[in-house]
Amino acid sequence: MGKSLIQQKRGKGGPRYRAPSFRYKGEVGFARLECGKLMSAEVKDIVHSSGHFAPLIELKYSNGEIGLLQAPEGIKTGDMIEMSDNAELKPGNILPLKSIPEGTQIYNIESSPGDGGKFARTNGAFARVITKMENGILVELPSSKRRTFLPECRAAIGVVAGSGRTDKPFLKAGNKFYAKTARNKVWPNVSGTSMNSVSHPFGGRSSHAKGIPTQSARNSPPGRKVGNIAPKRSGRRKR
Repeated sequence: MGKSLIQQKRGKGGPRYRAPSFRYKGEVGFARLECGKLMSAEVKDIVHSSGHFAPLIELKYSNGEIGLLQAPEGIKTGDMIEMSDNAELKPGNILPLKSIPEGTQIYNIESSPGDGGKFARTNGAFARVITKMENGILVELPSSKRRTFLPECRAAIGVVAGSGRTDKPFLKAGNKFYAKTARNKVWPNVSGTSMNSVSHPFGGRSSHAKGIPTQSARNSPPGRKVGNIAPKRSGRRKR
């Protein structure tokens, strides 16, 4: 008998499992650069968005557009930010990777030129330019992995503000619940073996360890396709 699992309910969608995006301040990223011209922006305000861990700065660009960007450490209201190939290397300024010296700390790196920024965006995050090659720029990401970007991809100088957020404990389960609800995250995460048999294929019986295989076939019906889906191998790898 098929079981209605929470993974399937969330995947199907619905108001219960929909992120409250109407509470978010807006999309965060770089503005489009017009024909390589120098653009400047004034920091109008520092705002908090429930959909972002990092504090955001509200920018008013020289062409009249209003945008949002992750706030770098040390920025304040009234500061000016430049966006060009020859901008000064100061926190918040936006330059293409080909114009950024090696060893510089950067954040909000574009995956492809003009997409607004995809990498190193959370609070306290920064990447570092490692090597400049003819057809690409090697960047070390916050995960210590290295990735090659196109030289025209833009990035902001500095470190995203708000580091140390995870150092403060939640202390109460209620605080953790509301923090997860603001971003539509499932919490608490309950193990399938701890559920009743009507709630999960691994549930039932009185003990926590049921000894039920965690593999499921590729053609298993919905409600049973849980655990390792058609694994090539299972168990501990022998060395």
